[in-house]
Amino acid sequence: MRSAPTERQQRLGAELRKLRLAAGASTQYAAGLLGLDRAKISNMEAGTRITSPERVRTLANNYDCSDGAYVEALAGMAEETEPGWWEQYRGTLPSGLLDIAELEWHANRLLTGQIVHLPGLLHTEDYARAVFEAGLPRLSRLEVELRVQHRMQRQRVLVEPLSLPYVGYVHEAALRMRFGGRKVTQVQLAHLLDMSERDNITLRIIPVGADGFPGAGHALLYAEGPVPQLDTVQLDSTHGPKFLHADAQLAKFRAHLAWMDANSLSPADSRELVHAVTREL
Repeated sequence: MRSAPTERQQRLGAELRKLRLAAGASTQYAAGLLGLDRAKISNMEAGTRITSPERVRTLANNYDCSDGAYVEALAGMAEETEPGWWEQYRGTLPSGLLDIAELEWHANRLLTGQIVHLPGLLHTEDYARAVFEAGLPRLSRLEVELRVQHRMQRQRVLVEPLSLPYVGYVHEAALRMRFGGRKVTQVQLAHLLDMSERDNITLRIIPVGADGFPGAGHALLYAEGPVPQLDTVQLDSTHGPKFLHADAQLAKFRAHLAWMDANSLSPADSRELVHAVTREL
């Protein structure tokens, strides 16, 4: 039993429950398939009970799920036993921050939409520190430094061996926010340009001249999974990250990203705008 399942563990359980309900099967039926009692099936679907790839396949097959790629992706989630690097922060950082790191680590591609802050995976230490120091209520020095260290380690997904494909849609307003002052912002923008030259990283700037903006202006992370059914949206909020994966929610934010793609500058023009903003500082 897990006392506090991670977001990823809860997602696996939610997918198993979705399969069972789609098949019109009861927890009693699922329990019979695995030789367990009904309470253990409920715990499995809540993410608080460890399951195995074999049990996932047994359930999916008897729920008449014919999507082999989806079933194997779920089995792969159940196969994970080694703790990730983010576990070293458990008990010192909010669990939601660890869930973000785990989501990024297991994604096939990341897309972000940023309005006020530059993308966290492209931060310098000083810029990240300034962002955390600006939060209210104020964080202690130790809490700030832990968050900075954690953010720097999250950036491992963008370099070898993962070199995850990454698309960052950034509003021009975020380029002009001076977190940490003029010098810190200049160094940050130079770093942004350097990172945008990597083969796996695409930077697209949404100019202030774009007509309107969809949604409520949330910072958006869209993590593509091994199959579209396992995509996840993460939104920032004052109470911590929110994770969304219902079909309608995924469709909504795919539409948001499509709008950003249609209304942002080309990668070359985006870099030129970053250069221009840097010269104005």
